[in-house]
Amino acid sequence: MTSDPVSDPNCIFCKIVRGEIPAKKLHEDEHVLAFHDARPQAPVHFLVIPKAHVPTLYDADMRHHQALGRMLALAGELARKAGATEGFRSIINTGRVGHQEVYHVHMHVLGGPEPLGPMLHRRK
Repeated sequence: MTSDPVSDPNCIFCKIVRGEIPAKKLHEDEHVLAFHDARPQAPVHFLVIPKAHVPTLYDADMRHHQALGRMLALAGELARKAGATEGFRSIINTGRVGHQEVYHVHMHVLGGPEPLGPMLHRRK
């Protein structure tokens, strides 16, 4: 992390927040940004991120409660507006084992007209 706790100059999501990389935005306010996923895995697939750079949920603390709360509070409204009217899945991957690909906290919101299937395959 850089000396600036709000932004990382190399983080792709920070670059989106700063307007250096275009994104198809769904919502933006002082704390969060929501935009369509560049590689959608469902008919409805968007991301909600805090504007401040927080690498993982391990790094989140009470300083980030407003952004993290807004992420959850907006998910339903944005999912409905995007077309997920009968339910959706929200996922926050954390760390290597959690398959986090971009180290800036982000919530995937996925849905569509058909059920998404099981979240994980059960181990035998």
